[in-house]
Amino acid sequence: MALKSTIYKAELQIADMDRHYYGDHSLTIARHPSETDERMMVRVAAFGMFASERLEFCKGLSDTDEPDLWQKDLRGQIETWIDVGQPDERRIAKASGRADRVIVIAYAGRTADIWWQGVRAKVERMQNVTVWSLADSVAERLGALAERTMRLQMTVQDGEVSLGSATVDPVAISWNVLKAPGK
Repeated sequence: MALKSTIYKAELQIADMDRHYYGDHSLTIARHPSETDERMMVRVAAFGMFASERLEFCKGLSDTDEPDLWQKDLRGQIETWIDVGQPDERRIAKASGRADRVIVIAYAGRTADIWWQGVRAKVERMQNVTVWSLADSVAERLGALAERTMRLQMTVQDGEVSLGSATVDPVAISWNVLKAPGK
């Protein structure tokens, strides 16, 4: 019998002074049985960094045709496709053809570097793709925020991002841009 996803609930308050976006989001997060706390919380952080009224969690690991997060326009066309982890170049190319903007957020330090070297040549030709690699230990520290019910606060100011809760000190989220859009 297949294991079912575990449901997490999060109240996420976002104060993004760089984009002038301020919002409270009630999130329901389905954590796939094979997913770690770190990966789930990177998805939550990605939601906060790119939050909008139409950004939503997708089936992700449960469905290979959907990203971790996406934003669709009012006609149902995919505006933003966000994948967390280390997708292969075929998946990134497929996303690039389906969405206006594709964002890949890699994590896991050295393994992310090895992954990037393997896909770099093909991904660099895709104009609408952005690839970030989270700084070492960021995913691990985000994983420490994971609880079945969470109250989280994200602050973005002058390019600096932090995510915290009442019980855990804020985690500074930093990354390296491996590929910027249009390059």
